[in-house]
Amino acid sequence: MLRWTVTFIILAIVAGIFGFGGIAAGAASIAKVLFFIFLVLFVISLVRGRTKV
Repeated sequence: MLRWTVTFIILAIVAGIFGFGGIAAGAASIAKVLFFIFLVLFVISLVRGRTKV
């Protein structure tokens, strides 16, 4: 699960760079969506990691 969160944050950063740099206007909204998905997966990973200990 942690690998997916890292993948999503990297995709969000790349999409944000393209979107906010003016290359693609739609990439900014994609970056926002991916960032929120990353946050949700990160919180889930933290909770699941604590319950296993």
